[in-house]
Amino acid sequence: MRTAFRQPSALFAVVVVAVVVIVAVAAPLIAPYAPEAKDFTAPLSGPTSAHPLGTDDLGRDLLSQLIHSARTALLVAVGSVVVAMLIGVPLGLVLGYKGGWYDRIGSRGLDIADALPGLMIGFVVIAILGQGMAVLILAVGLVFCMNFARLTRAITLTERNKGYVESARVSGLTAPRILFSQLLPNLAAPLVVQAAVFLGSAIKVEAALSFLGLGLGEEQPSWGGMLGFATQHTADHPEMAVAPGIAICVTVLAFSLLGDAINDSLSGSRRLRRTKLLGRVLLDDDTSRTRDDQATTADETPVTRAAGTAEEPSGDLVLALRNVDIVADRPDGGTVPLIQNVSLTVRRGEILGLLGESGSGKSMLAKAILGLLPAGVRLAGGSITLNGSELAGRTPAQLAALRGTGMGVVFQNPQANLSPVHTVGRQLIDVVRAHDATISKEAARTRAFELLDLVGVDDPERRLDQYPYQFSGGMAQRVAIAVALVGEPDLLILDEATSALDVTTQAQVLDLVLDLRDRLGMAVVNITHDLGVAAETCDRVAVLLRGDLVETGEVHAVFDHPGHEYTARLIAAYPGVDDESPRLGTHDQRKVEHA
Repeated sequence: MRTAFRQPSALFAVVVVAVVVIVAVAAPLIAPYAPEAKDFTAPLSGPTSAHPLGTDDLGRDLLSQLIHSARTALLVAVGSVVVAMLIGVPLGLVLGYKGGWYDRIGSRGLDIADALPGLMIGFVVIAILGQGMAVLILAVGLVFCMNFARLTRAITLTERNKGYVESARVSGLTAPRILFSQLLPNLAAPLVVQAAVFLGSAIKVEAALSFLGLGLGEEQPSWGGMLGFATQHTADHPEMAVAPGIAICVTVLAFSLLGDAINDSLSGSRRLRRTKLLGRVLLDDDTSRTRDDQATTADETPVTRAAGTAEEPSGDLVLALRNVDIVADRPDGGTVPLIQNVSLTVRRGEILGLLGESGSGKSMLAKAILGLLPAGVRLAGGSITLNGSELAGRTPAQLAALRGTGMGVVFQNPQANLSPVHTVGRQLIDVVRAHDATISKEAARTRAFELLDLVGVDDPERRLDQYPYQFSGGMAQRVAIAVALVGEPDLLILDEATSALDVTTQAQVLDLVLDLRDRLGMAVVNITHDLGVAAETCDRVAVLLRGDLVETGEVHAVFDHPGHEYTARLIAAYPGVDDESPRLGTHDQRKVEHA
């Protein structure tokens, strides 16, 4: 609001809208006459002391009609925008989120509907249903609903690929919950701006329909109806059109400026928030590092991992991949192999590291396990079992039921994988209640508190009511891990979960994962480029090269005696603390950069 009031145009818009609202609400109190009251002694009187704006042909006071018309304008505007949003926003959400043929067919329908003249739609609705306030609101709402649908679809197409939506899916939230509790709040800002602008447009459409005699009846005063009456008497009373014309122009202009002001204010507040919070986030990082350094100094006991053998570690089998093939379909009907004949096993309490350069197929293999392969990519062969239950061939609904309970995932960028417009507590509570519909909000909040405490978030009661941007990178990743643990999964997939963190925070998160593995007995698949992380945390490693599994075995056996040339090259490319290779000097570095 402070940002808006610094702009003269925004201040003008707020004042005008406030005046119109006050006039509309208090119309019976401030109007000198009832709008239907007739004075047969003064028809078409022109401006007088008794009737400052004059009267119509039945002696009705035009000032009173002008005041009561403000109520009509606001009722039609607000009602029609609500109708348009109730129709257009869910339609745009579904089309943008589902994609594929749903989006293609739906988008063509939106294009056809949007190509129709808006007033023509109003004519048809009123011709079929007749005149009246409810019919007029529906008619004007149908004029704008396609605009809301197109806007919502366009933003949803972008938002659906963001990390917080994918995190919601793998956390076990159903599609309606993702649409209306995750996506919709993140669309609130542009929808509010659009609604503010369309309030003014709705007033224009209502005035046009009433001007043509198709809006409201003569018993309901409206600015458009007053203009229509004024055109019949332009020769003898041209002043009749001035007051309703000014009312329409100024009100529509005010709503348009208000929409611009809201947009500018929201954009400015986001920039200001990022600038102000940068120092706070860095301070949080320093504080958390100091606290964790003190804890490390007080407790130097090393973490002990389950050993196991190279190929058949002890323990219960949680995940098994047998001869898995993943292909991408080509437009000409052919296929491109992405993963070829991969077989892996992960047992309870074991951490398996997936290694390989970018593009080797690590994340694609994880998405196949989760049932989240992108469009055009499919599982062409093989078997994927979780706790002995086959995942290949299951429907999306069946796989969605397993996400969050049978398997959870933590992605790379914690800030992007948490919804920016919900508090951390709200996001945890939504996932808790998605897995247990009978639990109360109080009990779900208690469970969220316990989860934050489990993953080591300090002062969890206070942090539940904070937003993700108020967390440092390490603490946000702890929250992401807490979300993944809500359903107590048997398998936890870490997809480059620590690569975006600094070294100190990375070590803290990895220690947390090891501790949770020991306490909860989970099986963990750790996808990483960092061989040091794999050596410290993994029991076994599997090395992928262009979709082929080239080597697997116990981590130290593979690193000490690699059996494949590619593994040896990966290890050789990783600098060690005792690496004595000469470093480039400034002059040599410049020569390399020039080359």
